[in-house]
Amino acid sequence: MKIMFICTGNICRSAMAEWLLKKKLEDKKIENIEVYSSGVYAQDGDISTWEAKRVMMDEYSIDMSKHRATNIVNSNIKEMDLMLCATSRHKRDVLRIYPELEGKVFTMKEYVGYDREYHGKIDIKDPWGYDIETYRSCVAEIDECLELLLKKIC
Repeated sequence: MKIMFICTGNICRSAMAEWLLKKKLEDKKIENIEVYSSGVYAQDGDISTWEAKRVMMDEYSIDMSKHRATNIVNSNIKEMDLMLCATSRHKRDVLRIYPELEGKVFTMKEYVGYDREYHGKIDIKDPWGYDIETYRSCVAEIDECLELLLKKIC
């Protein structure tokens, strides 16, 4: 199975989701799932934000220094079995560009049935430009979604 996480610039949400899911799969010794990420408006080659790298290292011991952003039009998106977007807008954008992917594109929360009072029902808010605590909250939300994802697909 090939999964791609998608957000705006591929430097925060989708990048953190990709790297965190890869670590979870490695820790659980699950080898039949490939994980990628891209951004609808990503500039190819951009690095993750300082805050994203810091939170991932501090909270999960994940070094994201090698991450480089990929724009969806320069990605292997057509090879994916499942695309999980940070927001409903990203989902609409992907389907506008790739209508043939209908049925494989969801928001992360939509796909896993995430429903928490204290977070949005569909979208994972962009932490870009906010403080480190906002990033911590964002990646914790992503982490919860990934746990539900693993229960659903494994």
